[in-house]
Amino acid sequence: MDVVVSGRHCEVPESFREHVLDKITRLEKHDQRLIRIEVKVEKMRNRQPDKAIKVELTAKSRGPVVRAEASADDKFAALDLALDKMGAQMRKAADRRKVTKGQRAPESVQAALSRATAPSAAPVEEVSEPLERRVGPVTVQGDGPLVVREKTHPATPITVEQALYEMELVGHDFYLFVDKESERPSVVYRRKGYDYGVISLDVS
Repeated sequence: MDVVVSGRHCEVPESFREHVLDKITRLEKHDQRLIRIEVKVEKMRNRQPDKAIKVELTAKSRGPVVRAEASADDKFAALDLALDKMGAQMRKAADRRKVTKGQRAPESVQAALSRATAPSAAPVEEVSEPLERRVGPVTVQGDGPLVVREKTHPATPITVEQALYEMELVGHDFYLFVDKESERPSVVYRRKGYDYGVISLDVS
């Protein structure tokens, strides 16, 4: 396994590089397929002293890429926090692989997948007609903030179990995908209490 350590706005001493090599081996017990781990240390400007140093980890293997980051007052503490986060993500991903391979799934996952995906009907409230305003080429109703960011990703149809696995690897609370069985755009998302939900769009 290759380990690459780099710094931004700061120097990375050899003692820290050796410390990284010693600590990074903890991840191999979670994923034996690791090929390369990148460790980026960055000194953050205009940050509070207890978050002045950020460490970002990127683990590349024969599976999906896993990322984790953490900030602390020094690089050693930030590294430990980031390693804890990445280790937790890899443990959850290992659980998802067991589900994908047909082994017994955690009850909470089965319960989430068995729930109806249609949202419950909410009472309709009468509201006054919102004001319209122009923000560049976009017409916005009301006085709320506007956040516009557009991304396009290639989408290979996958199963719900694979989508849960991918979501745990990237450490997000949701994952957008195309369901392999229904061929519908769908989202898996994290609920409270280690539970999951699925939302699908009926494009017909």
